[in-house]
Amino acid sequence: MGAELLTIQECPHAPAAQELFEQALRLAGVTGMVHVVVDSEEEASSLGFHGSPTFQIDGQDLFPVLGDPALSCRIYPTTDGPRSLPSLESLRRAIQEKFTDGSGTTPLSPDPARSPAPKPDQSS
Repeated sequence: MGAELLTIQECPHAPAAQELFEQALRLAGVTGMVHVVVDSEEEASSLGFHGSPTFQIDGQDLFPVLGDPALSCRIYPTTDGPRSLPSLESLRRAIQEKFTDGSGTTPLSPDPARSPAPKPDQSS
């Protein structure tokens, strides 16, 4: 699945959300994102879509919320009060937490240009 930006048709925040998500993914060392336009209540329910825009990694909302999925606008809490988008730092942090999920696995492929060089084999 990877990184997905979910929006409703005609979402006024979609272009800014896409730019923000791409920037946060780059900062986290992750490449690739898909933009999905959600156009039905059934699709919203199956995708766990809680408003536009929604940022997901491997099908999991980076900012989980309670309530029923819905075709609506979404508000994010920020240090400056409620906003239509999360801050770059909170989005980057959420990506990084999903990217290094604590199990030693990485759900996304890191950008090879940002990956550390392999350590020499010290088994001899």
